Amino acid sequence: MVEDLMATDKIKGIIFDLDGTLIDSLADIATAANAVLEQFGFAVHPIQDYRIFVGDGVNVLMERIVPGQELTDEFKMKFLLAWKKEYSKQWNVQTLPYDGILDLVNELKKGDYRLGVLSNKPQEFTQACVAEFFESDLMKPVWGLCEDRPKKPDPKGALEMASEWGLAPEEILYVGDTSTDMQTAVNAGMWPLGVSWGFRSKDELLAHGARSIIDHPMDLMKIVS
Repeated sequence: MVEDLMATDKIKGIIFDLDGTLIDSLADIATAANAVLEQFGFAVHPIQDYRIFVGDGVNVLMERIVPGQELTDEFKMKFLLAWKKEYSKQWNVQTLPYDGILDLVNELKKGDYRLGVLSNKPQEFTQACVAEFFESDLMKPVWGLCEDRPKKPDPKGALEMASEWGLAPEEILYVGDTSTDMQTAVNAGMWPLGVSWGFRSKDELLAHGARSIIDHPMDLMKIVS
C-alpha cells in the first residue's frame, strides 16, 4: 500500500527504527530474555510471542514477559543487568538485516538523503548493531535509549535529530514497524511510514497514524522519488 505520494515531494531526511525495521533481531532478543526468565525461575515464551513484547524498551519488555508479579525497582535492575549480560553474548547470533535493506540504504545515500536511526533499544546495543551490519557513515546519528533521551513515542529524540540535520519535521520520513514508531512520527510532525515485514500488523500501524505501508524495502524509493 503506497499512497499520499504528493506529501513526500520535499523529503530530505529519513529516520529508521532498528529492530523489526532494519534488522530481524527477534530470535536473539527472545533467546536472551528467555535465558533470564529461566534464571529467575519463570516460564519462557515462544519466540514469536516476542513480536508483541518488544518495541518499548527493556523495562516494558520485563513487564510484558514476567507473569503476574509486582516489579520492584530492585527486581527491574537485577533483570536489566542480567538481560544485558545475556544479550551481549547473543545480539548478533541470528540477527541480520532484512532482505533489501542494504540495497535501500545504499540507494538512499546516493540520493543524498540524511539517514539516521532512533531506537528504544539500549544505546550500546543500538550502535553495535548498526556498526555490525551497515557501512560506517551510512547513517548518522545512531541513537538508542539512554538517560538523556526519553523513549519513543516521546518525540524528543526525533526532533533533536531533525535539528542536528537542520531540517524541519515535515521534511523527514519516519520509518518503523510498530504503533510506537507511528506515534513517534505523529508526535514529531513527521511523515509516518509503516513496514509490513516487521513485528506488528498493518492494522496496528494504520490505527496509530501510518500514512502509507510498504511491503518491501525498495518500495520506499517510490515514495521519496
